[in-house]
Amino acid sequence: MDQVLSTPLAFVIDLGLIVLFGLQHSGMARRGFKRFITRFLPEVSERSTYVLLSGTTFIFLCLFYQPIDGYLWYVEEGMLYWFLQIGFIVGWTLSVYASFIINHFELFGLEQIYLHLKGKEAKPVVFKERQLYKYIRHPIQLGVLLGMWLTPVMSYGHLVLAVGFTVYIFIGLYFEEKDLVRELGKSYADYKERVGMMIPFIGRKKR
Repeated sequence: MDQVLSTPLAFVIDLGLIVLFGLQHSGMARRGFKRFITRFLPEVSERSTYVLLSGTTFIFLCLFYQPIDGYLWYVEEGMLYWFLQIGFIVGWTLSVYASFIINHFELFGLEQIYLHLKGKEAKPVVFKERQLYKYIRHPIQLGVLLGMWLTPVMSYGHLVLAVGFTVYIFIGLYFEEKDLVRELGKSYADYKERVGMMIPFIGRKKR
């Protein structure tokens, strides 16, 4: 029979796992770390290595995440149940779909490796406003937030995960957008002024 940890200890472990994932996932995405890691790895494999380690860290989080007794809400039927259930599905579907809009295989580092094996060079990343990205800057992260929060069953363990990832997403986006402005220059700076972060017209950078 599995031993159930006390609530404070479970909370500390869960929070530590979320912080560990955030440090790895955001830290390895920074330009300084990329310059460091490409001293030891071919540049073409940098992205796929990042994704591999992110996936490994996430599996580690899933394996050792501790349940916390109790529920913030537990909806079993009715219109609210279907609203939350549909919202959950829409959220994760949105996140996956948005990744294909900006080239899913390049995002996961697969295209770079494939082209390298074929003896071809990957084309430089060009910023384009396509489909959902014309209206919100970060539909992938919006989908994750919807999937995390719109659930018929919100246990306290799930609540810690949802709050932790929400905080992490906004911290990560702050640093990601600073990098994007450095890399893409005026085109992305102008994009920030015109397009909301996750809700159209809300979160735009004021002129």
